[in-house]
Amino acid sequence: MSSPSPYVDEVPEGIPTTLDWVVLSADMATIHAAQRYACIVELWDDAIRAATRDEGASVLVERSVRLEVASALRISEHAAGRLMVVGRALVKRYPAVWESMSHADITDTHATIIVDGLDELEIVRDELVREVLALAEEMPTGPFRRAVKRIVDREREATIAERHSDAVARRHVRVEPGVDGMAWLTAHLPAVEAHAIHGRLTAIANTLDDERSLDQKRADVFGDLLIDGETESLPDTVRGIRPTVTVTVPALTLLTGDGSAAQVDGVGPIPLDRARELCGAASGWMRVLTHPDTGVVLSVGREQYRPPADLRRLVAWRAARCMAPGCGIPADRCDIDHTVDWHHGGHTDATNLAPLCRGHHTLKHHTDWQVTAKPGGALEWTSPAGRIYLVKPERRIPQFTTDPPPF
Repeated sequence: MSSPSPYVDEVPEGIPTTLDWVVLSADMATIHAAQRYACIVELWDDAIRAATRDEGASVLVERSVRLEVASALRISEHAAGRLMVVGRALVKRYPAVWESMSHADITDTHATIIVDGLDELEIVRDELVREVLALAEEMPTGPFRRAVKRIVDREREATIAERHSDAVARRHVRVEPGVDGMAWLTAHLPAVEAHAIHGRLTAIANTLDDERSLDQKRADVFGDLLIDGETESLPDTVRGIRPTVTVTVPALTLLTGDGSAAQVDGVGPIPLDRARELCGAASGWMRVLTHPDTGVVLSVGREQYRPPADLRRLVAWRAARCMAPGCGIPADRCDIDHTVDWHHGGHTDATNLAPLCRGHHTLKHHTDWQVTAKPGGALEWTSPAGRIYLVKPERRIPQFTTDPPPF
């Protein structure tokens, strides 16, 4: 049984705790950051108005203000320019986001994620701003960043096939000199292949039991495979390892060509023709078909021989990430944890399983943090200070029924 938390000892009711002061200080910092953005924009606008009276000076306005801000704040001009760009976007284009930040309903990081994400789009509708702002006000920055990426990808789906084709035409491999006898070998290629290559390197590296770090082993395997074109130097058990990539395709899209775009985990939307190719008979791809209206899973492709392995895949797919508050470690690099411990009567089923990275797995079992399973695969974390954080999975496991749909 966990011992009582030292954080909540002897604190009279109604008196702010140390953690309360931490949160209060952070909120004040956010409010001040919003005011800083507004003042920078005002300074910039004043400089622009003054420059209109001197045509020769107008082209130097931005550079002048950037140097002014950098010098006053004792930061680099690059950092000052970033403040100017984000500030103008918030004050001029997304005032509702600035307003939310000025009340500490979102953090400075949430605001910059919104600016960076929405500025990728040619047209930003008011409804879209409201959608991302509502998410920002309830989600930690890590999951929120991924949510914004999905929303931006969704908005860009209409032209994805054409844009992907243009991007593929620009694929290349380059070598750039480094230092200390090293160099950078970079390949610009389709994201599906890039993730698959990295996945295979990781899978092989994980089987090599020696003193090298995972990064070192990945780099060595990368060189061995490309230079020798063979895997004879590797153990027999790891030859032929192939990556597994999850492709999520709305069933209606796959069958008719209409509907939402296909998605590759960790990559984003891909053209329908590419999705059809991957959803063929190719091995190593976990095919997930979803209902066009509800988004629930209809199929995970070929069945696994051992049910536990299939269950692990489904639980990891549902969560996508470590299910600790704000953690962004991919589920395929996490432990699958029993929320209610097996030795304490917990069951091995989807309602009691969730991926946790090794660090958060250890923290759950050896500290005063308490974790409770909630419907839909969510986890409720209660901190030693008594604060509650609800972590929701990124997808839903299907609920099948024989009852006819309501009319």
